[in-house]
Amino acid sequence: MYDYDLLVVGSANADLVVGVERRPGAGETVLGGDLAVHPGGKGANQAVAAARLGARTALLARVGDDGHGRLLLDSLRSAGVDTSAVLTGGAPTGVALITVDPSGDNSIVVSPGANARLTEGDVAAGVLGAARVVSAQLEIPLETVAAVVRGLPEGTRFVLNPSPPRPLPDEVLAACDPLVVNEHEARVLLGDADPGDDPADWARRLLALGPRSVVVTLGAKGALVCDASGARSVPSVVVAAVDTTGAGDAFTAALAWRLGADEELAEAAAYAARVGAAAVTRRGAQESYPTAAEVAALDA
Repeated sequence: MYDYDLLVVGSANADLVVGVERRPGAGETVLGGDLAVHPGGKGANQAVAAARLGARTALLARVGDDGHGRLLLDSLRSAGVDTSAVLTGGAPTGVALITVDPSGDNSIVVSPGANARLTEGDVAAGVLGAARVVSAQLEIPLETVAAVVRGLPEGTRFVLNPSPPRPLPDEVLAACDPLVVNEHEARVLLGDADPGDDPADWARRLLALGPRSVVVTLGAKGALVCDASGARSVPSVVVAAVDTTGAGDAFTAALAWRLGADEELAEAAAYAARVGAAAVTRRGAQESYPTAAEVAALDA
């Protein structure tokens, strides 16, 4: 019996968000709206999103001993995330600087802070063995993600969103089931500035790199899944997007949780696409994440 449905190993940031009429170009200054501070970071986002849906969730991360760290811990605990593996100290809490335009699209710059101090030594085998599924991202050191892969017990499923993207070692790729990417991440991993316009082709080429399965997220178009049986499209639902910040994290969290419940990849991805769609209808990252009942209402 597992203690958790999902263990997330990853980042925890304070999101500093400013609305802008348009994002600035090089050397340009634009005026924005009032600054808002929200709990965020891909790891913490995934943990909160899964817990809101009803998953028994824990987070392994590192925050600073500061106000931003306390903001994050409060948000995690209020969502029902087990924070006993969240470490404190070593550097200030990570910060993400986010601009959001009127269409809801965002641009993000991350200062890793304490996230960069989450080390291989912080990855405890006992924690890894407590969850049915382990999810990670790349806002923590790649060496730490590799240590997670090496420490996974037999039968534990590993889900990776390689964001921000970078080339991955073979041992990490081979553990991914699935590797979850958007178009930009797919381009980086493929090393191809122009991979063509067919997401199914991207997915097949990514699968050839070694992961057991691949999911390509396509925003309002849903997602595409690919494994040894082939590539399949999964739908989303049409919504009025307000803010896309953190929607990909909500998708990955929902996907990982449903895979841990033994759903097929396409079925889990279709549910995850609906969770992501619900998340973009509200501002912020963690504040926007739906409950399972809200996802069901979106389907109605």
